[in-house]
Amino acid sequence: MYKAIIRPILFCFDPEKVHHFTFSLIRTIFKIPGFKSLFRSLYLVEDPRLERELFGLKFKNPVGLAAGFDKNAVLYNELSNFGFGFVEIGTVTPKGQVGNPKQRLFRLKEDKGIINRMGFNNEGLKAAITQLKKNKGQLIIGGNIGKNTQTKPEDYTKDYLECFNALHPYVDYFVLNVSCPNVGSHAKLNDKDYLLELIGAVQNANTKFEKQKPILLKIAPDLNDGQLDEIVELVKETNLDGVIASNTSIDRKGLKTSDNRLSEIGNGGLSGQPIKAKSTRVIKYLADKSNKAFPIIGVGGIHSAEDALEKINAGADLVQIYTGFVYEGPQLIKSINKALLNRK
Repeated sequence: MYKAIIRPILFCFDPEKVHHFTFSLIRTIFKIPGFKSLFRSLYLVEDPRLERELFGLKFKNPVGLAAGFDKNAVLYNELSNFGFGFVEIGTVTPKGQVGNPKQRLFRLKEDKGIINRMGFNNEGLKAAITQLKKNKGQLIIGGNIGKNTQTKPEDYTKDYLECFNALHPYVDYFVLNVSCPNVGSHAKLNDKDYLLELIGAVQNANTKFEKQKPILLKIAPDLNDGQLDEIVELVKETNLDGVIASNTSIDRKGLKTSDNRLSEIGNGGLSGQPIKAKSTRVIKYLADKSNKAFPIIGVGGIHSAEDALEKINAGADLVQIYTGFVYEGPQLIKSINKALLNRK
């Protein structure tokens, strides 16, 4: 029904407007008596064999929603009824910010992809915390944190720490987003010396809490082998809890979308099917190079159960979807979990 009727209608309109419309629609639907039970019966797959235990957390199943969809933590309770095992909110920055000028979100229908240059648009820490206080405890929540666009390089760490300390009581794990191509001064966030400083500062802040939370690093799919070697060393050196591979790509090679259309769209991060192979390569490289020394969450181009299994076979412990959720609908979550149960 989603791909045959709902998606063709939604895809007639501006992607960002559709995103906000869909949020309002989902929130309204779940206020109607009986609809929560209906959706859970349609999409939820509950089986102890799907449970995964990583960095001290027990996930009901290994299929999560990637950051960027529920930026301000307004829909995670409703999204739990679609069968997700976890939802990552954010990217959250200390202060709310409008992000980059519109239009900044584009569908590549021929490629089953999306290009975005949102620029960390979000309502800020206080708004996220207000929403997270409504948590009904139905699934694990990750907190993806970043810096404000206008923050000076010398204050980057301060921004991450502000988010980390404020969100600590409300999320189950943290993700340091240092790989988004849509924010200013991107280069420093990929410098190993700076990453050592940032991770050390956040880990030190973590020790101040009675219960420490897992900290993961989200990396780009465009890293070469040498850069991936540095990531492996970084994780080993800092004892990071894990890596999310991967964020969006700036590469445009091999797309079916015309060069003219790509030129019209301009810069931004590419997600969806076009980056499937890239992210899987990164997962496999990290898993092989480290001898599976740390957990990996695989994300990028998962549009089918087979895509998810490919990531897991490459070395991912959990997977996340975003663009695949937009193109394939909530049935995708169920199909992945079913496929995992049917694995031999």
